[in-house]
Amino acid sequence: MASAPSARDKALNPYDVSVNALYTEDKWREPFAWLRANMPVSLREESPFGAYWSVVTHDLIQKVELDTETYSSSWDRGNITIADNVNDNPFPNFIAMDPPVHTAQRKVIAPAFGPSQMVKLEKLVRERVTQLLDALPVGETFDWVDSVSIPMTLGMLLILFDMPFEEWPDIKRWSDWGSGVSEDNLNDDYRAEFLVQMGQMLERFDRELEARRKEAPRDDLLSRMVHSEAMGNLTPPERIANIALLIVGGNDTTRNSMSGLVEALHKYPDQLEKLRADPKLAVNAAQEIIRWQSPVTHMRRTTTRDTELAGQLIPEGSKVVLWYISGNRDETVFKDAERFDVTRENARRHVAFGHGIHRCVGARLAEVQITALIEEIVARRWRIVPQAAPTRLASPFLHGFTAMPVKIEID
Repeated sequence: MASAPSARDKALNPYDVSVNALYTEDKWREPFAWLRANMPVSLREESPFGAYWSVVTHDLIQKVELDTETYSSSWDRGNITIADNVNDNPFPNFIAMDPPVHTAQRKVIAPAFGPSQMVKLEKLVRERVTQLLDALPVGETFDWVDSVSIPMTLGMLLILFDMPFEEWPDIKRWSDWGSGVSEDNLNDDYRAEFLVQMGQMLERFDRELEARRKEAPRDDLLSRMVHSEAMGNLTPPERIANIALLIVGGNDTTRNSMSGLVEALHKYPDQLEKLRADPKLAVNAAQEIIRWQSPVTHMRRTTTRDTELAGQLIPEGSKVVLWYISGNRDETVFKDAERFDVTRENARRHVAFGHGIHRCVGARLAEVQITALIEEIVARRWRIVPQAAPTRLASPFLHGFTAMPVKIEID
């Protein structure tokens, strides 16, 4: 076990929390707990992604998120993940920008998730959940990720795009390539294929964008983009980056929370009984599984000037990684934080969607989808029983699953 530094030492992180094994083997809890207790801000000098600073407590993550002048999200300073840009390519989407450009482009997307739109979307969500669960085999083993998490979230995303559901395999493939932050991907072959996949994605969406441009403005995301001043004339790299962002943000986080729900209810079966006793807890349970799973493991900022954080001097141009997965286990905020608790009073305080101006624009849709899934599972009196260990995503960026064999039992 590593020892804590003295007050006058630079806090050098003894753990490389960027390595895949921590997440594929589900061994991330102990390193982050030690860092929260001993090094809330620390420097890791060597990793597959180069040197990086880690911020691991709830309060300091929020502090960094709110200081956008000191801690930049901009793609031209390094982007929003621990990797440098995206597979060494600039990725200028609106989340990887600072104000005022970020502000203008976010305003184009945000109305798609406003109150009036959410009334329509919630109805579609509930129809989609019912349809998917009706098709599942009871008493037989199947893959929850492939049968529920992926089609549920991609189906809603294609509704937002107003594109045919039959295109979901392409959307999933491009989503996986667009979010592929991993030590395994730091090679020329991967980067070359990344460019091929992003080119195919751009070609498909450019056809769709051009069709929307010729039509009167509509409510779907693509129409909002082409008919706006802020996003109507994006360059090809900007179009690639923003489409990839909408695809990844629109399905990966919700997908992985839906899979995490199965794991959480299996580990804590008493929580399913609480939900059955009071189905109204589903709304809070959705917030709690987002906290507990933390589907986005981290976000990255880059310092625009020399600064000090928690007594550590961080030079200008430094890579600062905000470990949401750790902030959501901060015992000073969440009592008994490792436990999945559907009655947790402050579950909404999670940082899984970020904080401040970059908080996930589609957070409300994610919450609605997860709530609807929980309500339907409870109403059917299903118990979803894992049949083998899940396969976990090899990434320090998205915290998720690639396979989860389960069987449905009815109590």
